[in-house]
Amino acid sequence: MWKTDFPYERKVVGYIKGYMRRFWQASEDHRGIPGVPGRVVTIVPSSNLEDQVYGVAYKIAENDIPNVVEYLDHREKQGYQQNTVTFHPTSDDLKPFQLVIYIAETENSYYLGPAPLETIARQISKAIGPSGRNDDYLFQLANAMRKLAPQVNDCHLYELEELVKEMQGSRNEESGL
Repeated sequence: MWKTDFPYERKVVGYIKGYMRRFWQASEDHRGIPGVPGRVVTIVPSSNLEDQVYGVAYKIAENDIPNVVEYLDHREKQGYQQNTVTFHPTSDDLKPFQLVIYIAETENSYYLGPAPLETIARQISKAIGPSGRNDDYLFQLANAMRKLAPQVNDCHLYELEELVKEMQGSRNEESGL
């Protein structure tokens, strides 16, 4: 949502139903390294079919689709699979439509699954990979969500953000910064 580094014609804010956004996927290729993986988000099925995950749908020009899909397949290579879901735009002038998203399947070797928020926050606060700091990924995502869907309280995301900031504050106090 915050790092759209591919061409698109239009973006639409909305949500999918029956899923939750969770930091349950390891990243050794972008936000961590082998042996010290970061954590990145994936969309996981929810037992509540009315749960909503807000995000952005991008309309890709027909000519750009092969290159964008190739790029996204590479970016989302560590355990993500394409899934087709129904997207519900927040704009009243658009009807729900089908789109493809990337979801980390639970059987992939990078799927970490649920953990206490403190454990996830500690891992995020320490991890750095080729694409940058893991905490930056978390903060950028939280900021993007606040701008795109200010009415939504993504508890998992915002509680992790707060825990990581607290951990950083504690480390800065310990080091005299």
